[in-house]
Amino acid sequence: MPYLAKIVLYPIKSLDGVEVEKARVLPSGSLECDRELAIFDENGNFVNGKRHAKIHLLRTEFALAQRTISVQLPGGDSPINFHLDSERQALEAIFSDFFGFKVTLEQNLQMGFPDDRNCSGPTVISTATLEAVASWFPDMNVGQMRRRLRANIEIGGVPAFWEDQLFSNNSDIAVSFRIGDVCFLGIQPCQRCVVPTRNPDSGKADSNFQKIFVQQRQATLPDWAALSRFNHFYKLSINTRLAELSTAKTLQVGDEVVILT
Repeated sequence: MPYLAKIVLYPIKSLDGVEVEKARVLPSGSLECDRELAIFDENGNFVNGKRHAKIHLLRTEFALAQRTISVQLPGGDSPINFHLDSERQALEAIFSDFFGFKVTLEQNLQMGFPDDRNCSGPTVISTATLEAVASWFPDMNVGQMRRRLRANIEIGGVPAFWEDQLFSNNSDIAVSFRIGDVCFLGIQPCQRCVVPTRNPDSGKADSNFQKIFVQQRQATLPDWAALSRFNHFYKLSINTRLAELSTAKTLQVGDEVVILT
């Protein structure tokens, strides 16, 4: 039976994630604390993995209850700790020095900073999918693939690519599904960017990653996937929205997952 196997939040967009047992669903559909903060340059552009491979060199750990972050700079002797609210200017200064240009941290408590503001719900993938995709690449394990793809919700108890049932052939028709008592709409397969091609620790890109990924994704696309939604095959995991009728506010590891339509 499908169940919620893992929840991963990314408190600062493009930095390391933190695994949690439960997460509150905001009225926008976003998970509380996920991409709540984002780094911006002076032109108002995201400082993220798409634009700055150097960001992969930062190691961060979060204590969400205490609202703190521990930052390990490359070559640094020990991690530096900051409070995400009261010491935000000091954190901005550390990041500015690291990138070599002035940055600011912006906050959005209602939605966070999702890549697709029209699909602000959690991104969904199955554990079996991560295992299958990792097997396409020599010397890659499921943990590294998880860090490359950065999904919020991981579904267990299902075969690889099970989540490809969560979108339809018609882009105007969403697929309704429930996690615990929270109803979501599956909208579309997530179009991947350059980030999954890079080693999540070094930022070094694998020039063959996308080619292998596309070939294998096409070859293993399950019969239940809506082929018309693949104008190319560099797509994986599902973008979602919160269903309007949903009233529950919390997801918890172990919750049952059911496709409704």
